[in-house]
Amino acid sequence: MNHLSKQRDTGLINIGRFAPSPTGPLHTGSLVAAVGSWLMARQNGGKWLLRIDDLDAARCRKGFEGDILRTLEAFGLLWDGSVSRQSKNIEAYEDAFATLQKTGEIYPCSCSRADIARASSAPHQGEEIPYPGTCRNGLQKPGEARSWRLRTYGRTISFDDVRHGTIRTELETSGDFVVKRADGFFAYQLAVVVDDRLSGVNQVVRGDDLLDSTPRQVLIHQLLDWSLPQYCHLPLVRGANGGKLSKRENTVSLLDGRIKGYESKLLGCSLEFLGIKLNEQIKNAPCPELLSYALSIFRPELLPKNAEISS
Repeated sequence: MNHLSKQRDTGLINIGRFAPSPTGPLHTGSLVAAVGSWLMARQNGGKWLLRIDDLDAARCRKGFEGDILRTLEAFGLLWDGSVSRQSKNIEAYEDAFATLQKTGEIYPCSCSRADIARASSAPHQGEEIPYPGTCRNGLQKPGEARSWRLRTYGRTISFDDVRHGTIRTELETSGDFVVKRADGFFAYQLAVVVDDRLSGVNQVVRGDDLLDSTPRQVLIHQLLDWSLPQYCHLPLVRGANGGKLSKRENTVSLLDGRIKGYESKLLGCSLEFLGIKLNEQIKNAPCPELLSYALSIFRPELLPKNAEISS
């Protein structure tokens, strides 16, 4: 049975999702992403789903899943249906992988990170080094396949983002990317596309830190002949040094008791960060009232091009 046939008929109803990883508690940035995705999904009476991204079991920590769920409930961010988990979707990943393998879109790669670093001379930004295509036409080290990569050579991806407008990317600049890792786990880029397909998600709202991943996911949608969701990437909450917040900074958790009694204030800050102006009468209201008020005035056009929040 092809597990991807489980996709629901979404019609015109927004079906959004929030997909935290239980590798630590939520932080201010993840709260903003949760609130933004909730608003976008609920604005026309849509559904908001919750998925736990627990595919990388080695990084997941006991107790954090429960804390994440209870923290969302404390802010009034209630989801529809049951909580789903990536760890339950392995067979569906295998189905999608087999389809890409059959059509020749993916190939085995024997390169280690050190091999790629030595072979690549292209300039790059961030931690990821562009893959130079070493094994594209055959294993550099026969019999030593470590991972599987998807071909990006000569491909240009274009998609529309609610906040950023049309984005066009030459995928070759980042190189062929991994869809199955050397340790046997399916990679994030493939997994999240399949996860959303299984749940009928047609709206993906998340932080700008994942914007660079979206063209790769769009390509996977296209190669599997699946319709694209609507994308919206939200501004990032920055730390004191201007960098992206880590999970160790500004935690939003019930485990350490730091948010107890401050839920409305934290939620209000998140809403204002997303362009929702709160009057003095509503600022100190309970979280469900704050969310109801925000939903009554929210429009995607209110999302700021740039935003700042005190962390």
